Amino acid sequence: MALKVYGIPNCGTCKKAIAWLKENEVAYEFVNTKDEPPEKAQIEQWVAALTAKPMRNTSGKSYRSLGEERNTWSDEQWVEAFSQDAMLLKRPLFEKDGEAVLVGFRAKPEVLEEKLKG
Repeated sequence: MALKVYGIPNCGTCKKAIAWLKENEVAYEFVNTKDEPPEKAQIEQWVAALTAKPMRNTSGKSYRSLGEERNTWSDEQWVEAFSQDAMLLKRPLFEKDGEAVLVGFRAKPEVLEEKLKG
């Protein structure tokens, strides 16, 4: 199983997720989305798997600067926005065997076990 964690190193939620992975002895590869922004095709796959809504980083400056029209955007418009500014993506995003399985780190322990360890 290949687990990739997409995020930024100084993100508190990413740090919590990485601590959990280490504690649970889950091997992973960390991808810094600031240094290596995901390609549009990859974002399209993530949105197909998870939909755009849970992938939105609604607490960031980038999101707030979009204006109210963001509330009516389609998944395709979000894909375009995410591909232009990786800071719009909620962190961390977990990809297992090339498929997006979870975004953020607020899931119940049993969901984390299933999605990230299984």
